[in-house]
Formats: sequence, structure tokens, C-alpha cells
Amino acid sequence: MKAIEHPVSPPDAGWDVLASDGSVVRIRPVREDDEPALEAMNQRVSDESMYLRFFGIRRSMADEYAHHLAADHDNHVAVVAEYGDDVVGIASYETLRAGEAEMAFLLQDSVHGKGIGTLLLEQLAAVARENGIERLRADTLVENAKMLRVLADSGFEQVRRLDSGVVELVLDTAYHSSTLEKMADRERAAENRSLQRLFSPRTVAVIGAGRQPGGIGHELLHNIVRGGFTGEVYAVNPHAGQVAEVPAYPSVSAVPSVVDLAVIAVPAEQVLDVLTECGKAGVGGAVVLTSGFSELGTTGRELQRELLAIARRHSIRLIGPNCLGLVNTAPDVRLNATFAEVAPTPGALAIAAQSGAVGIAVLEHAGRTGLGISEFVSLGNKVDVSGNDVLLHWWGDARTAVIGLYLESFGNPRKFGGLARMIGRTKPILVVKGGRSVGGRRAGVSHTAAAATPETAVDALFAQSGVLRMDTVEELVETARVLAVPPLPRGRRVAVVGNAGGAGILAADAAGRLGLELPELSTDVQEQLAAVGAVGTGNPVDLGAAASPRSLAQALQLLVGCGQVDSVVVNYAATRAGNVVEIYRAIAEAGDASGLPIVVNCVGARHAAPEIELADGRRLPVFPFPESAVRALAHAVRYAEWRARPQGVVPELARVDAAGARGVVQRFFRESPEGGWLDPTRVSQLLRRAGISVIPVATAFSRAEAIAAADSAGYPVALKTAAPGVLHKTDIGGVRVGLVNAVQLGQAYEEVTSAAGNPQVLVQAMAPRGTELAIGVVRDRLFGPLLMAGSGGVLTDVLADRQWRGLPLTDLDALDMLHSLRCAPVLAGYRGAKAADEEAVLSTVHRIAWLANLVPELAELDINPLVAAPSGAFAVDVRMRLTPAAPEPDWYARHLRSDRS
Repeated sequence: MKAIEHPVSPPDAGWDVLASDGSVVRIRPVREDDEPALEAMNQRVSDESMYLRFFGIRRSMADEYAHHLAADHDNHVAVVAEYGDDVVGIASYETLRAGEAEMAFLLQDSVHGKGIGTLLLEQLAAVARENGIERLRADTLVENAKMLRVLADSGFEQVRRLDSGVVELVLDTAYHSSTLEKMADRERAAENRSLQRLFSPRTVAVIGAGRQPGGIGHELLHNIVRGGFTGEVYAVNPHAGQVAEVPAYPSVSAVPSVVDLAVIAVPAEQVLDVLTECGKAGVGGAVVLTSGFSELGTTGRELQRELLAIARRHSIRLIGPNCLGLVNTAPDVRLNATFAEVAPTPGALAIAAQSGAVGIAVLEHAGRTGLGISEFVSLGNKVDVSGNDVLLHWWGDARTAVIGLYLESFGNPRKFGGLARMIGRTKPILVVKGGRSVGGRRAGVSHTAAAATPETAVDALFAQSGVLRMDTVEELVETARVLAVPPLPRGRRVAVVGNAGGAGILAADAAGRLGLELPELSTDVQEQLAAVGAVGTGNPVDLGAAASPRSLAQALQLLVGCGQVDSVVVNYAATRAGNVVEIYRAIAEAGDASGLPIVVNCVGARHAAPEIELADGRRLPVFPFPESAVRALAHAVRYAEWRARPQGVVPELARVDAAGARGVVQRFFRESPEGGWLDPTRVSQLLRRAGISVIPVATAFSRAEAIAAADSAGYPVALKTAAPGVLHKTDIGGVRVGLVNAVQLGQAYEEVTSAAGNPQVLVQAMAPRGTELAIGVVRDRLFGPLLMAGSGGVLTDVLADRQWRGLPLTDLDALDMLHSLRCAPVLAGYRGAKAADEEAVLSTVHRIAWLANLVPELAELDINPLVAAPSGAFAVDVRMRLTPAAPEPDWYARHLRSDRS
């Protein structure tokens, strides 16, 4: 499989990462003032490790090399690992030749086994890849088993050669699928160990627990006790010996046990001192309930940065600040460390929310509907633990069947997307994204940039990663109720059955709106349904108002066993003539033997249970309205389709010239250091180096020049205004097409230049006849390059027929993007017309993705139209803007959230 490439732009300050034991390590570039720390590390390294690294035990060699790395910055790169207050490891490479370098590592013996060597390797390879190094070489003694194991287990593709007791390794720095899988496995294991101290503590101390009810600390402590926490719990209050019948101590350091989790509910000005004391006392995790941090502006943000620095210094994982707390309903934990009034019930949904109020709503609704939760966390300001962290934690949690998130912002959205793609293959991820506002619409000169909104990137991210976007928290919980009960739907065919004809019609209408199918049942099945009392045997199936539990059970058994549907919606209207308990029992009888998903809508039974328990322990969800039942089922169908779909690959592209493309960019920036819009010639050069077919264009400043350009291009031609700042040329009469001779061209020149008030025009040969598309790129600060495909020409803004995707773009991503357009039937050949060359269109989309990945300076690209003809795809009108490249987050790197996120 082709390696996935992307830019990595590390901050000089470095990155916090998790060692394999869950503690925090800092990886950063080496500095000149590191030389004393490196020499001190050399003294702590054993003779054996010194020999294995330098093929000798002269420590002066190590000190000389430390001086070289710290003081001399030519031809090499080095990163160090800080653990606690010490530098404990260094990794470096020395450039040998173009694309190749020699790497070396030295690690302090006391930190062996923590995965720090692997972390150094991952980061060194990332920096090398950004700097154009494709291969890293190393000579290692055969007896250096630890280093050989680190390299072998890294996941990076490598070649080994053995010569006289020395192993020569050649490592490919690119991200291959095996590399990403290994990195994800290591990160998941480290996250689980790190978050264990938060979600499954053995000892909890509530700091700031007041003696009187009503305070946040007191009520949270009360919830821990009332919830039956299985570990030890203490209050920290210097003015009390006991709070809520729990022993109290003046400080966390005075608590007689080692505290795994500290819940902090003191005023904001005291939080830093309290967290510092927690760090000195060996506390592993903290939840800061207190508000008064980044939500208050500049002063609060500075306070929050200090809070994170203290937490990282002491390897404390921190939730909050400004949060509600967390919950773990596992029988061996039973921790309700929130100050919510809701008592969480055990279940299969894990939920993280940035808003405390939203978190309370989810807890309440999940409990009331019988779904329950496995774990809950209120993220608050997300200074440390983020949505990405809990995704990794819940990935392998056996009690969690569905993951739900309420998010208002993303720290590293591309990392989120990569994780979601992997996790979604086994567990559905449901997200409510707050802040859907059109107020943040981009100001852009190109069609692509003008069409991009704050939600464009989010929709693209979710579409590619299989995330189900929910409009409301209620919808999230209702969908989770369906997804928590296996099996998943195998297709879109739905049968609707029940005793309420009106409810059946509403369910059928909802199914049609949501893309589900209600197939007409076979004559044989309809006859069998009539035999058990159905008065309407089509689909929906109407059993009549007087339907008995037995007739419902028989009809349901027929439907789930007929092989003509993939799921069933049961509608039941409670009447005095019926018995809801018996109806539930009948549905359970049929559901026990069913291999299909069943959802139930029960109306008129106010006190009926919200679920129907089956003999095997599964619980069928019962909804109050048919539309909500069908909507939740439709989401499950969509998720099942995404999960069954192959993941796709990033295709290899022929006829691309990376060096030539970079050369065009570099020459442009030598002339325009601040960037700007490229002239048509450079645009054409850049697209051609990406292998994109471009209709040649010539610029003219007079009628005579325009006629000469047309003679050179060959008639018929198109003439367009090139007046600066004109986006919609047709709106001002700035386009003429199909000009067949110099007379027509001259007249068109006068008309176009008069309408635009500018003599500059573009002359271009006519493209083949075909469907006009708009293909483009806009670069988002957090999400990176966003690709757009949509209807082009005059229909661009009229239809708003667009699809967006991010990078990396697989073959299936691109195909789905194109087939999701409303103009897709036209491309396929509508009403006898010849079909467009779909492969050529897809190739163009992938080549634009390649260009966006290769050129981080690419801020906007707009091809409108791209003519999709039977003979190929041709770029006609192209605009491109370059700006100096800005650092972009690495969407695979194992970095903890920073104070800049």
C-alpha cells in the first residue's frame, strides 16, 4: 500500500507524550543549553549501554557527541526526552546524502521499558520525513537486543543486513498502514494506563468539601458515598474532622493513603497551589471542578496554562477545569464523582461532554430510557484530557458498546478523524457538535473559499471517519439505544407492522424520507399474514385495532424469517382491549429468535417500560413516536453501511512531478514573499506537474493581442475578462464562448472589456462539451486542506450542490464524494447522453489532493468549471492562491493536548 505523507511542523518547545506506563514524557528539539544535562545523562548511563551505543565505553566520546549535537546545528537534527527534571534520552540523525540519513539513540538505563526509545524514534522519523529524509540508517551491534526490539516493534518498514556482528538497518520514514496500526496500539495502551487513575481509582480525595450541604465539593462527596464507591474516599478540609460521614484531613499530603484521584473544588486562586501539593503527594489524576480559567479571557488562559504545566510536571492527568466531574458505573468501581442530582445507571453508552448541562441531560435521558451509561466525563475546558483521549480509552472497554460525544471545539481534528476511522470499525461514534453558525462564513475570492463555512470541515471529517452526526442530545441517546442492541441492519429494507394504521403510515413516510426502503412483500408472505389476522398485508402490515398478542407474535415471526427485509419497526397503540405486558411478551418471543434489528413504537401506555428484555439479555428499545424509532434505525443502517465498506487506499499517481511543482512554488515566493494569486501561466504549470489536463489560456491587453492569441489557440475560442477581483464573470457580462472567427472575437472583446471596465482578457480554446463541475481546495488552520467537488459553472451557487472531504483522500472517499452530488446522474449519462469519463474526474480530484498535500503553501484552489466530458476531464477556469506555509498539527503523532490547542 502506498505510504501516506503529510507535513509535520513541530513547535520548538516540544510535545508532551505518554510513556507506556501512562506517565508523561516531553520530547523536544535539542537546545544549546542542553549540553550539561546531556553530559549528566552520560554519567548515569551504564557501561553496557555506553558500549552498545558507541562500540566502546569511553564516556568522553559520548560527551563529545553531546557537544556536537547541542552546539553544532549543521547537517543533523536531534530530539531529547525529558522525564521529570532530567534529560533521559536523545535521538539524532546526520544527513548522509539526499533523502538519506544515519540515526542514533542513547537512553538512560533507569527508564528502559517505558517506551521512551520508541517515542524518540517516532518523533525523529516525523521530523526527518518533513525535512525530505525518506530513509534512516543505523549500525547496531547484534547483542543490542533492546534497540533491535524497539526498531522491530516500531511498525516502520525496514531492511536488515548482518555483517561481522553488526546489524545494518534501513528504516522507511513514511507512514504505512502497519506503522499506523502499531502506533495506535501503543497509544491506546498508554492512554488506558494513564486514564486508569481517573476512571478506576482505588482512593479518592475531595479537596474543598465543605461541611454544609449545597456546596459543590460537599454534594460531590455525597454522590460518591451514596453511589457506593468501592474504594476509599476522603475529604480534604482544614476546618473539619469529618464531612458527610467521611474522614477529613487538612491537606492531601495528610491523607493516610496514596491518592489516585483528587477532585478539586476550591476557589480558582487556590487551584494551582492545591495541584502542586497533589503532585508532590504522588496523586495520579485530578478533576478540577472550579471555573475561572480560559472562559474568562486572557488572565484566565494564563492561569490555565500554569495549571497544565503543573499537571505535566508531575504526570497528573487532568480533567477540566470548569467541569461537572466523571462517572464509572462498573460494579467493581461504582464511582459517581459529579455534583449532578442524577444518579447514573449502568449501561452500554460512554459519553463525554464539554458542557456540564448537556452532560446532565444525557445522564438523565439515558437512565430514563433504560440505556444507562458505562462511563461519563465532563471535559470542561479540556486543558488536558480531550475527546481524542477518551476515544482511545473507550476503544477497548468491554462494557462500552456505543461512544457519544458533545463537542464545541476540536483540538486536533485530524487526529480525531484518524482515531474515529479505526474505532468506528468496532464501535459506533455519535457526536453532537455545538456551535453550528453561519456567522463564521469565510471571506474568499474563489468559489471554493466562499462556499466553505465553519461546519464544512466538520461535515467532511465526519463523512470520512464514519462518525454519526446527531442534531440533538435526545437523538444521540435514541440512536445509541438501537446501536447498543445487536445485530446491525444488513441493508435498508424495512418492514412496518402493528395494530395502528396511522402510526404505520407515519413510520413508512419517515423511512422514505430517511432513505430506507419498504419493499412490497411476496404473495406467499402476504397470504400467511392474512391467515394470522392481518387486515392489511402490504408493507406496512396492519393487524387491526383488535390485534391479539398472539397474532402480533405470529406476524412478527413471519416477517423476521421471510428473508425479504433487514429490520422491523413494530407499532402498537395501547387500548383497553389490549394488554401491554402481554404485547411486550409477544414481541420478546419473536425477538428471541430474530437475527434482525427490531425497534418498537408504543403509544398510549404512559407507564409502559422503555425497553423489552429478551431471553438472551438484549433489550429492544421502545420509543414514544414512530418517527423517532425510524430515525434511530436509519442512523444504524447508515453506520452499518459505512462499517461494511472497505476502507480504501490512497492511490498511486503516475505523471506527477513533485520536484517540478515545488520549483514553481519556490520561484513564485522568490518574487512574492508574502504570497498571493498566481498568474494563469504559473497556474497551468503547477496543474500540469500534478498531471491535470488544462485547457491552455493566454492573457491579452488589447484587441489585437486577443485576436493573435485566438489565432494561435485555434477557433472556436472563449474570451473572458481578467479584471482583478471579479469572481462571477458571467454576472457582469464578462464571458463570451464559441467565438468562431476574428470578427466575433473583436466584437466580444469590446463588449467584455466595456462591461468589466478593464482591458485585460483571457483567450482560451473551447473545451469539449460535457458537464461542468467545480473542484477546489481551501486550507483550514485546524483541519488542513479541504477538498470540494460540486456542480460548476452558473449552477455553482444556484444549486449549492457540493461535497467536502479532507486528507488523506482514499479512492473510496473520492468515489463517494462524486456519487453523493445531485448532478451525479448527469455525469453517468442522463436520458441517453454520453457518460462523462468518471475515472478522469476521480483522477483530477486525487491529483488536487496530491498537490494540496505536497504544497502546504496552497491556500485556495478553484477549478470552475472542470469540464467532465466523455473524452476526459479538462480544467478550464482556474484560480490559485499561495501563502507562506503555517505549522499544521500531525494527525498521527502521539501528542497530548497542548496549551495552544
